[in-house]
Amino acid sequence: MTESGKARDTKRSHTTGIRWRIFLCLALFALMILMTLWFFQIRMLGYFYAREKFDELESVAEDLISHLETEHFDDRVDLTAKEQNLCVCVFRIEGSAATAVADADASSNCVVHQLQDELLSDLYDNARKNGGTYDRRMQFVKNDNPGEDDFYVPGMHDPSKAVNVLYVRLVTVEGREYMLVLDSMLSPIRTIITTLQVQFSWIVMLLLIATVLMAFIISRLIVAPLTSITQKAGELAAGNYDVSFEGFGYREVEELADTLNFAAGEISATDRLQKELIANISHDLRTPLTMIKGYGELMRDLPGENNAENAQIIIDETTRLSELVSDLLDLSKLQAGTKKPECDVFDLTALVGDTMKRYEALVRRDGYRISFEGEGEAPVLADRTMILQVIYNLINNAVNYTGDGKCVRVTLTRTAERVRFAVADDGEGIPPEQINEIWDRYYRVDKVHKRAVMGTGLGLSIVKSVLEAHHAAYGVESAVGVGSIFWFELPLHQNPNMN
Repeated sequence: MTESGKARDTKRSHTTGIRWRIFLCLALFALMILMTLWFFQIRMLGYFYAREKFDELESVAEDLISHLETEHFDDRVDLTAKEQNLCVCVFRIEGSAATAVADADASSNCVVHQLQDELLSDLYDNARKNGGTYDRRMQFVKNDNPGEDDFYVPGMHDPSKAVNVLYVRLVTVEGREYMLVLDSMLSPIRTIITTLQVQFSWIVMLLLIATVLMAFIISRLIVAPLTSITQKAGELAAGNYDVSFEGFGYREVEELADTLNFAAGEISATDRLQKELIANISHDLRTPLTMIKGYGELMRDLPGENNAENAQIIIDETTRLSELVSDLLDLSKLQAGTKKPECDVFDLTALVGDTMKRYEALVRRDGYRISFEGEGEAPVLADRTMILQVIYNLINNAVNYTGDGKCVRVTLTRTAERVRFAVADDGEGIPPEQINEIWDRYYRVDKVHKRAVMGTGLGLSIVKSVLEAHHAAYGVESAVGVGSIFWFELPLHQNPNMN
């Protein structure tokens, strides 16, 4: 196993699996639910029960106050006491004296009617201090001393026994002050809490089992397609580019599978192009080297062949070899981003015109018809050397692939904001499905590698890299049997004054 493989295995061994993560998430969620249930159903049960009882007494007091000083107030008090199972006593306060004006007892263990004057006065004082309302809990305590009565004490002393809740309300009606005292029972809840605790224990066990089962089921549903994709990704990494990824069950997994299938196709295409590149570069390197070696040996062994013509062939092949290496270096720098455009303003029309003059020898010698159409200045802000390289490569490409008519047309057209450079040939054209691939290194439409008439065969790759470095628009329009038009556009420089 390689060091990188060992490192990946070590990293995976310290990473939590998705099954455990799902289980931990579900367990944490279940724990939060259990803690919430325990807090509200057990810990806070007594508080909520008492709060509900006090709210009920407050509502009853409001209802009775609305009927004070009415003709049937006593009947209302009796009816309310029976319906709510309360003990009710209404006092009129006159100075320091309290006179009962209405009372009703529907509770089994009423405290109100056993209140001593001192305790009644204490309730009144506390209600006045508290803004007109006051509540107190009192619990019945059995007297262990023989001959003495049982009594009530404030607070809760025995949670297993019922507690009386006294609610006091002061109100003034038509100048007369009244004190309402309501007495209700708070049933003991210890038995209820014990029952809930037993139920809570069962709920904990059931939730734990459900968490394990849900974690297993969910992880199986999620992990199964991921495991399949991971296995096939391993095959892809091992060099099997024909592998097909299948996602099922979830949209995200299907999108991942589609992405990996696309990546596998791109990797396969890149691998194929890389192999073609190596083969084609080897061919283009071997050809000039073979010719240099052959002519060198010829000139060495045969004195009559040591002439200027053979020496020129060696020089030409050396120049071609140097250009190939130079183009490879330029392309690598452009694609790596280490070669940046150094922009200045220049006239693209003048640059193209000067370039066309250098093809006059080719026109005279080989019978090519290369024409140029362009009028007026076209100032652009770009790297002059790089754009010149693009122009050369596009014209050379047209020369290499033009038809038997050897016709190449170069045009330069302006719009309000842009200038377009285009090179047209009358060659065989490019099939539509191969248009996007022609910018690759050494790509050949017919797949048969041959040495270019002009240039090194890397021209379109360099064109693509240079124009993308300038953020320029570029493209090709082609029809099979008609020919191709390669073009690029640059924005016109706003300032007509050129450097």
